[in-house]
Amino acid sequence: MGPMADHSQRVPENVPGRFYVDRTCIDCDLCRETAPENFVRLDAEGYSYVIRQPRDAAEEAACLAALEECPVEAIGMDH
Repeated sequence: MGPMADHSQRVPENVPGRFYVDRTCIDCDLCRETAPENFVRLDAEGYSYVIRQPRDAAEEAACLAALEECPVEAIGMDH
């Protein structure tokens, strides 16, 4: 895996867990389309965050796809 989001720059709205969005999010909508059960938009600030950690293999795969496809690498995952 290449460069990834910065854990210290996590946005405060992320729910606790492995996946998170950091402050570099450009509000492109990709993660919300890829994993709509897990990512939502904070309209007031114009960025996405993790509203729910994946509950099953399908959501896990969707979150990983969003992480890999994020154009600014704003999605991170703690191992």
